[in-house]
Amino acid sequence: MPKDRSEPDLDRELEELPAELRWREWMRRIEGVLFASASPVPREGLARVVGQGVSVDLLVEDLAADLEGRAFEVVNVSAGWILRTRTAYAPAIRAAADVGTQDLGLRDFDIAVLAAIAYHQPITRDGLKDIFGKEISRDLIGRLHARDLIATGPRAPRRGAPYTFVTTETFLLAFGLETLRDLPDREQMEDAGVAAAAIG
Repeated sequence: MPKDRSEPDLDRELEELPAELRWREWMRRIEGVLFASASPVPREGLARVVGQGVSVDLLVEDLAADLEGRAFEVVNVSAGWILRTRTAYAPAIRAAADVGTQDLGLRDFDIAVLAAIAYHQPITRDGLKDIFGKEISRDLIGRLHARDLIATGPRAPRRGAPYTFVTTETFLLAFGLETLRDLPDREQMEDAGVAAAAIG
């Protein structure tokens, strides 16, 4: 059971406030938590800063609507939410801010292998070899692991029970996806120059 990290002096109910101001304060608390967090915050985490029985989903929806027209947005990723700068502002950020450390440093083939894992997961090294017609180096798999873009999945149900590879929450965040259902279709990937074999 996760540890309850709520502050003992945090007034979650805010009963002294009128209903409209109480709702707005809860929205601001959620915004503050999301702003301060480097990773998606699950529903249970956000529930610790609002009143008992209050719908976190409705608060997040209202916060998202409140942020319309702003440079950042609330995004549902995996099992939680995160604040993220809207993609329209990426060129301005790159021009003015030091974001070099956020570059994933992936080569075209690295991205093709990552796409194959995303579309075919869980997939073994042999499965990747079948797709690309060559052995995928341990170094490449290690680089993707080191960047937390892939993880070891369940063992394949066959002789030797080899490990499989799956994508991670970091993968979703890095590529601006809410879930794997948001992966581009085959035509979009081909237009982006990713090998058709990787996604086929």
